[in-house]
Amino acid sequence: MLKIKAWIAAARLRTLPLSVSGIIVGAAIGDTLENASLFWETTIFWLAILVTIGFQVLSNFANDYGDGVRGTDTKREGEKRMVASGIISPKQMKVGMIITGIITFFLATILIFMAFGNENFIISFVFFNLTIVSIIAAVKYTVGKKAYGYSGLGDVFVFLFFGLLSVLGSYYLFTHNLNWGLLLPAAAIGCFSTAVLNLNNMRDIENDAAAGKNTLVVKLGIKKAKKYHAFLLLFGMLCAITFTAINYLEPLQFVYLIAFIPFLLNIKTVFKNKAPMLLDGELKKVALSTFLFAILFSIFM
Repeated sequence: MLKIKAWIAAARLRTLPLSVSGIIVGAAIGDTLENASLFWETTIFWLAILVTIGFQVLSNFANDYGDGVRGTDTKREGEKRMVASGIISPKQMKVGMIITGIITFFLATILIFMAFGNENFIISFVFFNLTIVSIIAAVKYTVGKKAYGYSGLGDVFVFLFFGLLSVLGSYYLFTHNLNWGLLLPAAAIGCFSTAVLNLNNMRDIENDAAAGKNTLVVKLGIKKAKKYHAFLLLFGMLCAITFTAINYLEPLQFVYLIAFIPFLLNIKTVFKNKAPMLLDGELKKVALSTFLFAILFSIFM
C-alpha cells in the first residue's frame, strides 16, 4: 500500500487537470467552428486525454528521477519527491518511466490510427514523430547531461507542448484542418501553463540556484521573475478575450472571465510575497483556474 501511494505521489495528480486543458480547448473549438461531433462523446477525445495524461505522468516521473539523482530535490520545498526521499529507487523509477512511455506510445498509436486511418499516411507519420518528440521532451526536461530544465528552456517547452501543440494538435485530430486563429487560445493555455512552471521555479529559486539548476527564474532573479509572471497571466487573458471577441456570438461566451479572478489575485500575491517557499499553494490555484477556464470556454464557445 505504501508503494502504491508513493507511485501516486510521484505521478503528481494535481498537475493532470492543467495538462488536459489544451486538449479540451482545441477539441471544443473544433466542435464549434467545424461542426464536428460533440467532442466529449468521441473516442478520439478520450484517447487524446489519456495520451496527454501519459505524457504528463512520464514527465513527472522523469522530473522526480532527474532531480533526485542530481541531488536537486534534497532540500526542496513543497511536495516530497520519491527518489530523493529514497521511497522509490532510481532503478524502479526508470522502470516506471519505461512502462509509462510504452503505454503512452501504444495509446497514441491507436489515437492516430482512429483519427486518420490508413489513407492519411503522411499526416499519421507526422503525428507519430510528434509523439516520439513529446516522449523525448518529457524525459529530457531533467534527465541527461543536457537536460533543458537546467538551462532555462523549460518555459519554452511548456509553452509549446502545453499550449500550441496541445490546442492545435487536438483541433487537427478532430477536423483535419488548421485554423491559425487558434494561436490565440493556444497562446493563452501556453501562457497559463508556463505561469504554473514559473511559480514552481520561484518557489524553488534558492534550492535550484544552490544545486546548479539554472531555471529562467534563477537567471532573471526574483524581481524580474515576478514581472514575467504577471506578463504571462495578463497576456494569456488578453489572447483569450481577443479570440472570443473575434468569434463573438453572445455574452455567455465571456463567462470564463470568472476563472481570471484567481489569476489577478495570484499576481497580487506574487508581488507581495517575500518568502518564495510560501508560493507552493499558489501552484494549485493557477493550475485549477486554467482547467476551469478550459471547461467554461468549451461549454460556452
